[in-house]
Amino acid sequence: MPNTISVPESDYYRGLRVIAIDGPAGSGKSTVAKRLADALDLEYLDTGAMYRSVALAVLRDGVDLASSDDVATIARQVVIDINPSGTVAVDGIDATADIRSAEVNQAVSVVAANKQVRAEMVARQREWARKRGGGVMEGRDIGTAVFPDAELKIYLTASAEARASRRALEASADQQRVAAEINRRDQQDSERAVDPLRAADDAFVFDTTDFTIDEVVASLVTKING
Repeated sequence: MPNTISVPESDYYRGLRVIAIDGPAGSGKSTVAKRLADALDLEYLDTGAMYRSVALAVLRDGVDLASSDDVATIARQVVIDINPSGTVAVDGIDATADIRSAEVNQAVSVVAANKQVRAEMVARQREWARKRGGGVMEGRDIGTAVFPDAELKIYLTASAEARASRRALEASADQQRVAAEINRRDQQDSERAVDPLRAADDAFVFDTTDFTIDEVVASLVTKING
């Protein structure tokens, strides 16, 4: 049997320039991450879109969300293509709008709480960064689980009212309904057993409630370059 050399995971990903941005829905992390990636000349990855893509594939195949093994099988098999422009294809079919549907909104927290699904998605996210030498990655566990050794870990937050207002404006939806959905997702994500939503111990926590996107990005660029 040939000799093999075991490379520590931390060494395998050493040297990557990863900026990790985590936070709850409506905190501004997607917009900030895109703008920050442009400012730093890095590629951008919305990891939440990956979990949403798995949820969509599960729903399309009629798989029971309660069947963790079947959901995990879908996660390992699904082909997810996230274009820098923001478009998303799932198994070769454009799903940019579908992954933001109400049905996916309801299912994604269950899918994201699946330990096997998270293991598959984390592996894909790390490989994405390795191929590019790093990137600006946003989600809910980038600084705590995916890249705990990231160059900078940022946790964006905002008041519940501001977050609901932003999301309602984006979706042209009722603010009260959006607020209820955000609260439900926050609770599920922060209480799940595997990689819950939280700020890394050494994260730079930024409350975006009273700041414009320009102000947030400028502050973060200064912190990175300073």
